[in-house]
Amino acid sequence: MSLFAPPAIYLVAALICCFLPRRGRAVLLLAVPVAGLVSIFSYAPGVHEVVQVLGFELSFVRMDGMARTFAVIFSIAAALAALYAFHVHDRLEQIGTLVYAGSAIGAVLAGDLITLFLWWEATALASVFLMWARRTTGAMATGMRYLIIQVLSGVLLLTGLLLHYYDTGSIAFDQLGVVSPGTAFIFVAFGIKCAFPLLHNWLADAYPAGTITGTVVLSIFTTKMAVYALARGYAGTEMLIWIGSVMALSATFLAVIQNDLRRTLSYSLIGQLGFMVVGVGIGSELALNGAMAHAFCSVLYQGLLFMCMGTVLYRTGTSKASELGGLARTMPITAACCLVGAASISAVPLFSGFVSKSLTLSAAAYDGHYFAWYALLIASIGVLCHTAIRIPYTVFFGEDSGKRPAEAPVHMRAAMIVTAALCVVIGVYPAPLYALLPFEVDYSSYTVAHLLTQLQMLAFAGLSYIWLMRRGLLTADKDVMFLDTDIVYRRWLPAALPAVSSSITAVWHAFQNLCLGALSFAYQRVEKVAAPGAILAQGWSVGTMMFVVIVVMAVLLFANLL
Repeated sequence: MSLFAPPAIYLVAALICCFLPRRGRAVLLLAVPVAGLVSIFSYAPGVHEVVQVLGFELSFVRMDGMARTFAVIFSIAAALAALYAFHVHDRLEQIGTLVYAGSAIGAVLAGDLITLFLWWEATALASVFLMWARRTTGAMATGMRYLIIQVLSGVLLLTGLLLHYYDTGSIAFDQLGVVSPGTAFIFVAFGIKCAFPLLHNWLADAYPAGTITGTVVLSIFTTKMAVYALARGYAGTEMLIWIGSVMALSATFLAVIQNDLRRTLSYSLIGQLGFMVVGVGIGSELALNGAMAHAFCSVLYQGLLFMCMGTVLYRTGTSKASELGGLARTMPITAACCLVGAASISAVPLFSGFVSKSLTLSAAAYDGHYFAWYALLIASIGVLCHTAIRIPYTVFFGEDSGKRPAEAPVHMRAAMIVTAALCVVIGVYPAPLYALLPFEVDYSSYTVAHLLTQLQMLAFAGLSYIWLMRRGLLTADKDVMFLDTDIVYRRWLPAALPAVSSSITAVWHAFQNLCLGALSFAYQRVEKVAAPGAILAQGWSVGTMMFVVIVVMAVLLFANLL
């Protein structure tokens, strides 16, 4: 692989970062995404950077519309995250960020399953340091849980790769479909990183445990990389429509009960992934464009919301709804950026979410997937309640908490303002985004029908929020850990472990006693027949020995004839 390939640029920069002083590292993190973006646009469509390894042809750069869309937004987001984290001095976090971003870009450019697997595991190993960099006992434990699940995804991917290669003799990363055990393993591996239902708990557990800047980076890469992998390998797989619908709906109910607002945003992220998964499942050109566009926009507005909550945490020391309120008095720019992110995620016209969500919703309606269409509409109402209204109101405009923190540092404000501006520009003029998508777009979001539908939904959601708020059903003001499916390995397994351990020990001791008893019995029998005067201790005559030999030979001859 050439040193000018996009992922190689990040890896070389990570190596250089080991030897640079603090300010040099911060500048390097800003410069690398720009160099990576230039490298991405320098490649013509096709397969590049092909390497022969042990008889396999590994393609490190496969450039087409789908790969370019994700590589571009990953590069833009990496630059914005680097600007946001300009104050960070932690060498470990900075190196982890570079390797993580480069590996994610390498994964979306991979032309074969082996290359994909290498980058897939690299993202897991690099991203965990964004949690461990917090250097607390809780962060270390959460990071270990996260790493185990991410490595499990890689093990399943490798298993599926080997089975698929055994069945087909191919390692090509193209349309796979769930047609064999190998492709089923790969599908589950992608599903873990995409936070499928019952496999999603790692996300809500891990992202709030990251550092202030690390959580912003975490929200960008892993899950969108998985959406790309699904779109590349499983477009049109109908079960994804149902999976995505459940993701969008379940996240709505889980997000609204969280007190930690970074945890709320984590569940909100799962809901947005549901839109993308539905688009991939429908599989039409319009739906795939919708999934790609929504992934592009989601990286920006979800990252913006995480930036805003990270800034609040940075200035106040907390991101809990019960401890915040009235911060717009001293943090007006952060509040304004948060409102832009809220408008984008709730698909308000003239903001980025409107021009991306409408693609998927239209595709669901055109293809007759009415359950998915209704599910996504309900999820859109939900995200308006639990994220777009609740977070800005609770943190910046609600009941005064008495806190008067300073506004965000200059570089944090710059990162949030640029991200917010991109959300508005894409919403007002989506043509450049549509031009970047893998299929030609003959679609207009700003039709009377789309505008009326969205405005009615926003009005209904706003009234629903007011009604729920008055009845106290949206208040999560207690510092309670709401366990999700992670209750299995955080509560049930530890509670059951002593009983399981004692049972295993009892079975082992019984087995030992049984074996020792059998050996003792055998020894006694041998001792009995071999004692002086016993049958084995007596001398045998030549005639007796000859008779035994003849009998044995007769038995062997008879067995051979059979």
